[in-house]
Amino acid sequence: MRIFLLFTLFLVRFHPAFADVRTSKMFGDNMVLQRGMAVPVFGWADPGEQVTIDFMDKSYTTTAGTDGKWKLKLGKYKAGGPYQMRINGKSNVLNYSNILIGEVWLASGQSNMEFGIQTDKNGKDAIAKATDNQIHLFYVPMMLSLTRQDDMVKLNESDMVNARWVVCSPEVLDTKSFAWHGFSAVGYYFAQQIRKSTGVPVGMIGSYRGGTPAESWMTREGLAKDPAFTKYVNRYDYLAKNYETAKASYPQRQALYRDSLKLWKEEVEPIYNQTVKQWDADVVAARTNGQLAPVRPKPSRPMPANPADPLGGYQAPTVCFNGVIAPIVGYGIKGVIWYQGESNADSFKDAVEYKDLFPRMITNWRDEWGQGDFPFLYVQLPNFRAAAITPSSGNWPWLREAQEKTLSLPNTGMAVITDAGEAMDIHPSDKSDPGNRLGLVALHDIYGKKVVASGPVYKSMKVDGNKIIISFDDIHKGLIIGRPNADGIVNNSPAELKGFGIAGADHKFVWAKAVMKGNKIIVYADGITIPEAVRYNWADNPPGNLYNKDGLPARPFRTDSWAPAL
Repeated sequence: MRIFLLFTLFLVRFHPAFADVRTSKMFGDNMVLQRGMAVPVFGWADPGEQVTIDFMDKSYTTTAGTDGKWKLKLGKYKAGGPYQMRINGKSNVLNYSNILIGEVWLASGQSNMEFGIQTDKNGKDAIAKATDNQIHLFYVPMMLSLTRQDDMVKLNESDMVNARWVVCSPEVLDTKSFAWHGFSAVGYYFAQQIRKSTGVPVGMIGSYRGGTPAESWMTREGLAKDPAFTKYVNRYDYLAKNYETAKASYPQRQALYRDSLKLWKEEVEPIYNQTVKQWDADVVAARTNGQLAPVRPKPSRPMPANPADPLGGYQAPTVCFNGVIAPIVGYGIKGVIWYQGESNADSFKDAVEYKDLFPRMITNWRDEWGQGDFPFLYVQLPNFRAAAITPSSGNWPWLREAQEKTLSLPNTGMAVITDAGEAMDIHPSDKSDPGNRLGLVALHDIYGKKVVASGPVYKSMKVDGNKIIISFDDIHKGLIIGRPNADGIVNNSPAELKGFGIAGADHKFVWAKAVMKGNKIIVYADGITIPEAVRYNWADNPPGNLYNKDGLPARPFRTDSWAPAL
């Protein structure tokens, strides 16, 4: 009996039970496969197990490696469907149905990409009309990780919309548990554009997280390739080294924080609130009497700080890539649409650094996917915050410039939306402009459609006495003041061009007068007798109103190459 038990333990230890063959959660019913490429399919099985895929009347076979991973590349297919796929292991079979072949795009970035269709200004109407069953959606549930994840978070079988492909319908888009207030509104409007113009099935993958900087969407190796990002590598290394210790003490630190906060709310907050109430009254009185407002009071002791997340929080380097991009790396895609940058514009230094960080991130993703320079299209930051007081101010213009400079990478494109933001809300509620304009960029740049995808783009300048004459590319039907409607008409046409600043040798920009003459803009200002440079829409929330007659806004620009400065 003892010998038998020992033998059984030997078998259990050295010959583990056969595992069922399985795929990444990216594969399943309703999936969309990218047309025109050798379709990759991957997953796991027992080491050495033979895996066979039957698809489109052909069989493909491979063997799982010593790590249990397997990967197959199927044929190249034209758009169509629905099809079925059968995956055979030695102990189980997977059957996937309603498979379409078409265009697959990944939507990623921070909260303005995450912003769901249910919250969109026009979302109610869009949801009601979402009856195209040739658009399929896949949302990758958010998970932060300091280590690279092979697959996304465990699928809850009762969750019928997340971590699985779903067919677009009003009921699906209106499901309350779908992503963050529904699938990405930008991603959905983009999908509609591609679907309508190409006539083929469209698959949209959503993987996004609010408040995240670009460095959280990169690998450690990708960051380490540039010495300028050593600070992010060091931060990651510190978090990884101390993670287990920080994780073990985290519950105790949380309990201490809750106790301290409760005490603060009992002993400090009531008195502080009364002090602030009195301060508000004193401010009003001071302004009424033309006096200097008093300094805001501080509490008798600071509010306790929430203990740091062992992972470093969602702004930590690599955590988003590891958690929600790594699990989908290798899935066949046409390209990426991206809306992010707000979190890298919190400081002037970070905004300027983005010109190096953002292209490094794109290159990092392309290296990881191994699909070459796939299209990477992105939204330039919109207008935000209080209206500009001076013609050159704020952090956001420098991040916008960094985004424009990234166009030097091959197969990149940018949608301009400096007319589509909201001064007091970092989350503009109408996502149709960014989604549709990204769609126009894709149709023009990627699909070769004859559509206008860009507003006026600065070309050159010429100094003529006390004036500077600006020339543009992408004029198309011509320049116009104000945003035209579909017929090229501007309702309540503004009297003058806005958003232009001009400077002399002192580099101090003042608001300029701008006059349209044909397809050129003449810029000048009283007091600037020898002008050297012009800037347009160079502020967090600029007032620029220059468009082409096709309805697209002029891209922010500066004619100078002066060192970045606030």
